[in-house]
Amino acid sequence: MSIIWKYLDKRSAAVDALKDYRNMKFIIEHTDDEIKAAYEKMGGISSPQSDGMPHAHNPHAAEDRMIKGIEEIDILRERYRQAVEYMAWFLPAWEELSEDDRYVLDAFYNEDNEYGSGMADDVADYFGIERASAYRRKNRALAKLTTLLFGKP
Repeated sequence: MSIIWKYLDKRSAAVDALKDYRNMKFIIEHTDDEIKAAYEKMGGISSPQSDGMPHAHNPHAAEDRMIKGIEEIDILRERYRQAVEYMAWFLPAWEELSEDDRYVLDAFYNEDNEYGSGMADDVADYFGIERASAYRRKNRALAKLTTLLFGKP
């Protein structure tokens, strides 16, 4: 075991992983469409623009456009690979949590919510508990997720 693991803030890393979940899911769902759009931009001849201004002729414009498209596709594929790797790591831990724990964590750390923006009240109302108990429930759920993701501290 590396010494660095003793100094890693696992709780903060679990929160960051939780916040990244929706982004990674979006990447996986939409990368194919983005790659198709990049391929479409690569091909074809650009139409001339007659705006009255002289233009410098670039004899390599088509090649430059193709290179730029290939680079964009490589970036999209790498982003997709990272998202798939993330999901293979995160989803088993997320699915291991109870429905209530997932609800609490989603309520507190959803990207649409700012932390502390009344979410404790919503969670408290949902479970019929006090606000302080909602925070304790959130802390327990986050501790479970952290343990599932990184193992025992």
